[in-house]
Amino acid sequence: MTYFSDSETKTEQIGYDFALTLAPGTVIALRGDLGAGKTAFVRGMARALGCDQRVTSPTYTIVNEYGGNPPLIHFDLYRLSGADELYDLGWDDYLDRGAIIAVEWYQRAFDTPESGTYLVDIEKDGDLCRSISIGRASCSR
Repeated sequence: MTYFSDSETKTEQIGYDFALTLAPGTVIALRGDLGAGKTAFVRGMARALGCDQRVTSPTYTIVNEYGGNPPLIHFDLYRLSGADELYDLGWDDYLDRGAIIAVEWYQRAFDTPESGTYLVDIEKDGDLCRSISIGRASCSR
């Protein structure tokens, strides 16, 4: 499914609506250039899950954990050099917690998403317009 956004608020709303459909344990791979709106999308997801914390990009911390039902775990893999670093951070333990896991720059650690992972591609079309494609990976690494 493809959505179009002309503002950060609209991108957040698309994330909000999407999160309402997710089950605990879901992994979302977010892809897009710097400034595309990945964190805005996650901010909307957090709001839908009942999180009242401030949602920011974990570019330097690598991972932020938020409350909610289910909880939301937000990764940013931009600064990682590969999957080994992610596994050193306890990736498998995070997967076992039953939280919804949103991962910016997923491709920095994985060539091919696990089957069932949601893929969210956000493409810039000018300063404000975004094309947001949401699908599910059907192949496995």
